[in-house]
Amino acid sequence: MCSPITGVANQPPARPYKAPFFSPRLETMARGDLLALQLERLVRSVSRAYSLVPHYQQAFDAAGVGPDSLKTLDDIRRFPLTTKDDLRRNYPFGMFTVPPSSLARLHASSGTTGKPTVVGYTDWDLDIWAELMARSMTAAGIGPTDIVHNAYGYGLFTGGLGAHDGARRLGATIVPVSGGNTERQVMLLEDFGATVLCATPSYALTIAEMAETMGVDLKGGPLRVGLFGAEPWSPAMRTELEARLGITAVDLYGLSEIMGPGVACECAQAQDGHHLWEDHFLFESIDPDSGEPAPPGEPGELVVTTLTKEALPMVRYRTRDITRLTDEPCVCGRTHRRMMRVAGRSDDMLIVRGVNVFPSQVEAVLVGIPDVAPCYQIVVDRQKALDDLVVEIELIPDAILDPERIERAKATVKQRIRTMIGIGCEVVAKNPGAIPRSEGKAVRVRDLRTA
Repeated sequence: MCSPITGVANQPPARPYKAPFFSPRLETMARGDLLALQLERLVRSVSRAYSLVPHYQQAFDAAGVGPDSLKTLDDIRRFPLTTKDDLRRNYPFGMFTVPPSSLARLHASSGTTGKPTVVGYTDWDLDIWAELMARSMTAAGIGPTDIVHNAYGYGLFTGGLGAHDGARRLGATIVPVSGGNTERQVMLLEDFGATVLCATPSYALTIAEMAETMGVDLKGGPLRVGLFGAEPWSPAMRTELEARLGITAVDLYGLSEIMGPGVACECAQAQDGHHLWEDHFLFESIDPDSGEPAPPGEPGELVVTTLTKEALPMVRYRTRDITRLTDEPCVCGRTHRRMMRVAGRSDDMLIVRGVNVFPSQVEAVLVGIPDVAPCYQIVVDRQKALDDLVVEIELIPDAILDPERIERAKATVKQRIRTMIGIGCEVVAKNPGAIPRSEGKAVRVRDLRTA
């Protein structure tokens, strides 16, 4: 029978294993068994992509590789990389292996800079996604008796429905509040007795600020776990959130092109690196400039190949996230490799006067400085031939009326950025609430040089 999209006959089966997928045994497999499983699923997934997606057929043929080239997992390095531009060029459905009528759901990026990237899911894909989100929530210490306040945005963004389906699969109670109306968020957190908060870390901080303004003591209530993702955040931000909300803050990782949230997650026991769900994804680390493998244990750009996706298999997708992979065992006993906290994105990294600057580095500098709120924006401009770096900070209410405290805070920020990041900057102090808040991913950088 021929494919409804490409007309290719003998398409490989999409479903290489049977449900249930969610089993603690899969998280503690012997490495040899896990690698063998990865190779089996890799061959099947690449075969499906090659047979049913014209883009992959053309790209693989041009590189002189195909499914038969995969004798070991390392052979995947011979295959071409896939980028977000490939999805945009094949907008909207050109990268899918099934027709739109066979999809259960569509999601898309915001598309603020042009056509959005579109991702789709069959019922099978949604089942796997829910299972992996349930697995991630379990690792974070969440269980069936929890009340999950889900402040990720619902809609085309994958965060809201991804967390929702995972909590539902886990058997937890879900409060599907989505983002926005922060005062109402605080009221519902208190009145419903939520034990888990799901949100971006920047919005969780906004919720904490609002609670303090309203005189609501979330820290002393039943809230105990924060599952935060969708944007890079620093260890200092974790400390701030845990102190202000009285929670264990756990980092969740994912991206829409690969699945959505739940590709990897920290465990509550260690809070030290994301467990990569290697039975469903193959992970690599490359030099973002050359595309060659990054040295073992060194930072590199994360590249992901899906092993069990049906509608939208991805082969060597460039995430642009800069991180470090480790084989070191975790205290929790899981045997899947870990990736350490994402330092930033290669496409978000600023090069200012020859110095690499990630927004998360600035965040780490600001958190904990007396009189400075952990809200900021970085503004980069160019006057003649030189780049100017301006860091806009917010002061706490008490400090804004004291000129000495204002100048001391600005000097401290300026000195720490020079010492810890290695670049000089101008610091502008603003009134409380003057830095724009976001209900989703925070906008931390305004690069005016391109204008």
